[in-house]
Amino acid sequence: MKVFANIGEFTVRAYADTWKFLVFVKEIFKWMFVPPYRFNQIADHTEKIGIQSIVIVALSTFTTGMIIGLQLVNIMKLLGAQTFAGAGVAISMSRELAPVITAIVLIAKNGSSMTAEIGSMKVTEQIDAMETMAVSPLRYLVVPRIFASLIAFPALTALANVVGIFGGYVASVYVMQVNAVFYSKTMYFWVDADDIVTGILKAFVFGFLVTAVCTYNGLKTRGGAKGVGEFTTRAVVISTVGILIADYIMTYIFITFFGL
Repeated sequence: MKVFANIGEFTVRAYADTWKFLVFVKEIFKWMFVPPYRFNQIADHTEKIGIQSIVIVALSTFTTGMIIGLQLVNIMKLLGAQTFAGAGVAISMSRELAPVITAIVLIAKNGSSMTAEIGSMKVTEQIDAMETMAVSPLRYLVVPRIFASLIAFPALTALANVVGIFGGYVASVYVMQVNAVFYSKTMYFWVDADDIVTGILKAFVFGFLVTAVCTYNGLKTRGGAKGVGEFTTRAVVISTVGILIADYIMTYIFITFFGL
């Protein structure tokens, strides 16, 4: 019976947390359209999330593109269609891998940092002091990070597309000895703008979702230094699972309703 009690308790708590998070998201949308905007803060966060993440995103997607290229060429050999690996690498990177890998990398690098930073402010009562001075923590701490993520996530995803496809090209042409001309032709023939647009749209959603989850957990942190660690871990786990679920839902919608 204790197992069922724990399951029930978890379900009730999850429902309550989800409802509170949705209210939090509603508040974010409200403050996003209320000027003045803190452009200096947005620029600082954009640099931290975007520019400072270029190298790690590029390395992650370049090696992923190489792996996908090797695997696809190896499979296509069975059909005598190695050159079609170019289209496979480009479509898989543009539609799925570039936005997802970029989001996961940024969760590990920046999402955890957001939660820990805001969580530390919460447990040291800096958030309470802001509220006492009639300064909205949501407007001051959350909204600039949201705008920065909406800029950085799509930009890094576009970079990841290019670097990942190049990685697949290097592995396929220079390692697996696939004809470069035919490899490129199949890629140009089968890949169209819809593949790129769907990936960029996913990046916008992932950027908002990751930042909202991480800042929400930061603002809800309690329990001192131990609580900061626990809520940071929680934010990373929820964000990672959340973008995978969101990726499936968006992919289903694009394919079923828009034929993309």
